Amino acid sequence: MESASKVVYVVDDDRRVRDALSALLRANGRDVHAFNSGKEFLDTPRRDVVACLILDLSMPGMSGLEVQQLVSKDSRIPVIFITGRGDVPSTVLAMKGGAVDFLTKPLDEDALMRAIDAALDKAHVLRKEAEDTAALRALYQSLTPREQELLPLLARGLLNKQAAGILGITEYTVQVHRGHIMKKMQADSFATLVRQASRLQLGASSTTTFDA
Repeated sequence: MESASKVVYVVDDDRRVRDALSALLRANGRDVHAFNSGKEFLDTPRRDVVACLILDLSMPGMSGLEVQQLVSKDSRIPVIFITGRGDVPSTVLAMKGGAVDFLTKPLDEDALMRAIDAALDKAHVLRKEAEDTAALRALYQSLTPREQELLPLLARGLLNKQAAGILGITEYTVQVHRGHIMKKMQADSFATLVRQASRLQLGASSTTTFDA
């Protein structure tokens, strides 16, 4: 993926830091969008592209850790924290929250660019995983209610006879549904189907009887 299709967001309340980072990153071919606060960043619509976030730890109002927490709820933007001083407890919290790196000012250019490359690589992987999961969920939604009910039972390793007993249908009907499920989920093997069910986090909860 070309750099032009990737974005680096910078959030820092110090204009000099924002300007210096923006100039540095643009000189390295990055598309940069800078913000003076976490609120401004969160309130601004973002492009649907691979991106990472360089985030100042200590800012007036909303802290960097608070911004990280809010961003992680609904986006796939890896975070690189920057700070003017070492703070072990904050570093631990940032890393537990999924931060890619934690850099202290003045920033080392090589270390920063390595962190950005790692963050954008991670963002690309997260984006691909999300797209694959969305496509898989669309296949799952194509199943009938009965098939959706049967899939987690099969994924648990239950035999056709056992699944039939739980659902109150015949073993032959389970076999028919199983064939339909394999086809609709585009699974080339039963092992693939089990992996798909795991990715969808399907649990075999209590079932409701449908007419087969």
